[in-house]
Amino acid sequence: MRYTVSADIAAPAERVWAVLSDVERMPAWTSSMTSVERLDPGPLRVGSSVRIKQPKFPAVIWRVTELTPARSFAWVASGPGTTTTAEHALAPAADGRVTATLTIRQSGFLAPVFGLLTSAITRRYVDTELQGLKSRAEAVAV
Repeated sequence: MRYTVSADIAAPAERVWAVLSDVERMPAWTSSMTSVERLDPGPLRVGSSVRIKQPKFPAVIWRVTELTPARSFAWVASGPGTTTTAEHALAPAADGRVTATLTIRQSGFLAPVFGLLTSAITRRYVDTELQGLKSRAEAVAV
């Protein structure tokens, strides 16, 4: 399964990045996450680990595998037979806006089965996260 969604956000890139990269505060602006706990100190970086609890799913450890400051990060969670990668990217858009793109993809021998069972809720969660990011970045000066 692969799912990508984008939206233009009427806020400066620095503000959108500040909201997006402060991952422990995600539950404040997206109902797709019940809790987010950083497992290491300091700023978000490659190698950072985060425990995320989402409604209807068990808590999962995500590890940051890519990070370009003020631009993008990706993290990966692995389980039996499935690896899930979530990418978060920001790009300049017209009139000082930012285009945020979220992508989630699953791989591994059990990914087709897992995707079949969870694709509807996974897509809803990604949509909810994007709309929450947009609302928070447009409403709050960080």
